[in-house]
Amino acid sequence: MESKLFCWILLSLLILSCFVSQTNEKMQGQTLVYLYKSRLKQNFGVDTSLFKVINHVNEANVHPQVGLKEEDRIERLPGQPLANFSQYGGYVTVHKSAGRALYYYFVEAHHSKNSLPLLLWLNGGPGCSSLAGALLELGPFRVHSDGKTLYTNKFSWNYAANVLFLESPAGVGFSYSNTTSDYDKSGDSRTAADNYVFLVNWLERFPEYKDRDFYISGESYAGHYVPQLAHTILYHNKKANKTIINLKGSIIGNAVINDETDEQGMVDYFGSHAIISDQDVYQIHKYCDFSPNATTQSRECEASYGALEDNIIDINVYNIYAPMCFSSDVTTRPKKASILEFDPCSTNYMYVYLNRPEVQEALHANVTKLTHDWELCGDTIQVWRDSPSTIIPLLKEFMSSGIRVWIFSGDIDGRVPVTSTKYSINKMKLPVKIAWHPWFLNKEVGGYTQVYEGDLTFATVREAGHQVPSYQPARALSLIKHFLEGKPLH
Repeated sequence: MESKLFCWILLSLLILSCFVSQTNEKMQGQTLVYLYKSRLKQNFGVDTSLFKVINHVNEANVHPQVGLKEEDRIERLPGQPLANFSQYGGYVTVHKSAGRALYYYFVEAHHSKNSLPLLLWLNGGPGCSSLAGALLELGPFRVHSDGKTLYTNKFSWNYAANVLFLESPAGVGFSYSNTTSDYDKSGDSRTAADNYVFLVNWLERFPEYKDRDFYISGESYAGHYVPQLAHTILYHNKKANKTIINLKGSIIGNAVINDETDEQGMVDYFGSHAIISDQDVYQIHKYCDFSPNATTQSRECEASYGALEDNIIDINVYNIYAPMCFSSDVTTRPKKASILEFDPCSTNYMYVYLNRPEVQEALHANVTKLTHDWELCGDTIQVWRDSPSTIIPLLKEFMSSGIRVWIFSGDIDGRVPVTSTKYSINKMKLPVKIAWHPWFLNKEVGGYTQVYEGDLTFATVREAGHQVPSYQPARALSLIKHFLEGKPLH
């Protein structure tokens, strides 16, 4: 059996319960191959934990951006309520000769846009679109059930920052390459390098943000993207002996950090939440080899994982207490919507909305007329070439460099659960600076937090699934405000 293939079988089935699978049947099938796609690839077992920057920025890929900002201005999205902030959308070329371009959507802050920081958001996958972050999680709008109109998210993160959403790598969402072989060269290193080139060019297009405090955020497999991009920024700042990008911190949620402990934590979470039997937990720990160098698994291990699969297939593992979506249809008229009650069919509405020609025109998206629909997690990328088994060395690098590091976890996510994150942080063997304690919002416990020496902060968000801002938008906004302001949760 190939290394970790038993885990791939499990993860494929997990996707059936994921919020991205709560869409039409076509999207469900395509989504199966995305989260942790790297687990099937040749380099999975290779220890690349000390991420190395490759594809260093070529000056030929830094282009003049004069006048492009105004061309990217979005006057108003179809069905959009009134807004008091500016928004932009468009493409930034990251490799001119290959014709590789990444799509972005940018919303300036509701207030104090000239002083609030710049925050980049990345969804993971690998291969899923960050427009999910914009329209399902932390952006200023959500999509009504009619797939035509939008409603306001009063807990949008652009109350705390100027927020930039990036679809990466090329092949994800509206991002593309004119050289189709590029899609077979996708991987962590290429993604980090292209994301860096994107930022350098984007800051030329929006020069008022060049010296602004900059933070990187994301969730799930962005637990790789975020630290690797931060590492690339620090590398080039040091190489140039000047601040090219004013990186101040990174924050990752329900994030893939360390494969071995992430997987152990997932099994233990299912067992402790009465989803799988104690016997199966025992069998998995006894017979399964979680190490990244494992080449085979025993029959007993495979049998126990089979039992695990049978017990999780009918729940939304990304929020173990959430209702499922049983209809892929949009409604003729919008249903009553509430930001505080996440609709499990929201992904359907977003899919329909973003594939409307008038919406794409307003977003300045799909300008090359792609041969496929916009999809949350499509199938354009079939190869993922590199994925380190751990990003812990990068977190340690940031802490030693004085970069703010926060990790948060929705506590009812079963995919990268709180146990996984705790086990992974424990691998770092950091002394505790501020002991475990609750933090509050509106006199209610918002979650729990602990601060480690080196100023790594870990925080849980109570009653939140994998996509924390979707399920607990108020608590998520409070969390990001504390992070950006450098204030401890209390």
